Amino acid sequence: MKKLTIEDVARKAGVSKSTVSQFLNKRFKYMSEATRNRIAEVIDELNYQPNGLARSLKQNRTHMVGIIVANIDYSLSIQCIRAIEKELQRHGIQVIICNSDEDADKENTYVETLVARQVDGLIIFPAGDQPGPYTRLIEAEYPLVFMDRLVDGITTQSLLLDNEMAVKTAVRELTGHGHDAIAILSLPLGAHAITPRRERMSGYKKAMEEAGLPLRDDYMRSVPREEIASALDELLELPHPPTALVAANDLVLGEILKYANRNAIAIPGRLSVIGIDDAEFARIYNPDITTIRQPAYEMGVQAAKIMLSLINDTDGAMPITYRFPPTLQQGDSVQPPARAE
Repeated sequence: MKKLTIEDVARKAGVSKSTVSQFLNKRFKYMSEATRNRIAEVIDELNYQPNGLARSLKQNRTHMVGIIVANIDYSLSIQCIRAIEKELQRHGIQVIICNSDEDADKENTYVETLVARQVDGLIIFPAGDQPGPYTRLIEAEYPLVFMDRLVDGITTQSLLLDNEMAVKTAVRELTGHGHDAIAILSLPLGAHAITPRRERMSGYKKAMEEAGLPLRDDYMRSVPREEIASALDELLELPHPPTALVAANDLVLGEILKYANRNAIAIPGRLSVIGIDDAEFARIYNPDITTIRQPAYEMGVQAAKIMLSLINDTDGAMPITYRFPPTLQQGDSVQPPARAE
């Protein structure tokens, strides 16, 4: 039999889910006696067993919030976590930080562990692509915020960059300098690509089409980090190699710059480069690398504020996906392509 949910009780009682939630948590201040009696009768009739753990979590604050990050190596992750921690500590809330290493099973274990420790809410950079593990949290009206990524079938408070616009901005900058042979290098897409990778590749395709430039499969590479050097070898050995390259994230950019140093590839002389994500090392590389910045710190502050609102708001909130605009950070890694004699 299908497990009964708050939604089943609310539908039969003719009230909202938040009203049922308030009843279960004994918040009767704005609830009429008739409504209370009707909900109680429906719960008795359906033999509904509320999630006792979820209820206790809402009633007994621990002043702790869990952050589960998919990959703590990303500059986005580091900046967001710093901002979240600082903002929550201002309100007397401590954080527990867990790194799932892009492993959905590891993430699920962390979720179970943090819920068992009765943290007041979870901020997750999702590593999984299946809705199941998150559905229980949402059904229990557990404070949940997604960062950087979306999961099909899950609607919750989510914050991420306008990824398509980020790559469109990069391509426009390159075409503005006369480039028409523009490649993009990403970490693996695969059957279940995470949101930024999927959207950034989509943004590249749209930007090239809008610029009237052909889409070449051999200019669109998505490979594991350890294979980036080989992918660059292949790109530069093409009969018509690209004159410009978009690095889809900071890890990719780092590998490109290491490759350029090892192989004496002049940037921007031989290859103009733009990186998505404003990694700190881009500012200290010679030349200064042009990047597309996402406001990671600001995103983290906003995530913390949303979490505080979810913890304190007994009526719940309408799930919203917040998209943050990218900005071009000018460097010296882009110049017009060298023309053949």
